[in-house]
Amino acid sequence: MDTDILRAIVLGIVQGLTEFLPISSSAHLIIVPWLFGWEPFGLSFDVATHLGTLMAVLVYFRYDLIAMIRGVLTSLPELRRGRLPDDQMGRLGLFIAAATIPAAIAGFLFESAIDDYFHSDPVSATAMVVLAVLLIGMGILLGIADRVGQRRAGRGLQQVTFRTVLLVGFAQMLAIVPGVSRSGSTITAGLFAGLERATAARFSFLLGVPIILGAGLKEMVSLFSDGVPANERGVFIAGVLTAAVVGYFAIAVLIRYLQRHSTDIFVIYRVVIGLGLLVLIAAGFRG
Repeated sequence: MDTDILRAIVLGIVQGLTEFLPISSSAHLIIVPWLFGWEPFGLSFDVATHLGTLMAVLVYFRYDLIAMIRGVLTSLPELRRGRLPDDQMGRLGLFIAAATIPAAIAGFLFESAIDDYFHSDPVSATAMVVLAVLLIGMGILLGIADRVGQRRAGRGLQQVTFRTVLLVGFAQMLAIVPGVSRSGSTITAGLFAGLERATAARFSFLLGVPIILGAGLKEMVSLFSDGVPANERGVFIAGVLTAAVVGYFAIAVLIRYLQRHSTDIFVIYRVVIGLGLLVLIAAGFRG
């Protein structure tokens, strides 16, 4: 198998898993090439992995998304009168749209500077230390949120309030920094707000749809103005398919897992990976 295709499959698996598990996809897409000394792929691969994860979340939550769109459309007369929709899914759709705004503003203002800092070639040791500290710190915060949430009466998706939505929406702003994790920050905020674990994950994934879609569209505009280079088409296809399939199963497994288990396994993983990075950096490893 072509080496580039194999790397694309590995990174597609990493993206599909870590986009939805609360362990930071952006951090892992920096760490894995850094560990193996891989040259980064171009824009086409970024588009491929965004398309793959978008396909996964759209297919998995297709009924919820259709219900939200239908609910918003049928509630337009209520909205014109300045009232929130009576339809539960329509109200949730509006809440998600509102909660997307803080992350969109943060991305517009800071994404370029953050990308330059964490995606230099080679990645600086300082950036890797920051990444490691964020993995550890946000992991510990996730564990605390889990315990706080379990002391409250867990609320389901139907009990999501606008206050909860704003809290989770502002938490999503932090996810533009590698090591934080979009799903990790939003699940953490949802748990602090008293949502059930599985509900916090489900809401996190639904909230991520506009952000993943927006990021994908932004990159596609740049990519398709020039087209996918002929020598990258195999990488593109491998990235899309791998991220889509792995992402779909990651969503299903996480929601089912959190119905019966705590987030401790992800807390431990983040702390171990973060400490491992700090040890490697202290030992002089440079990728």
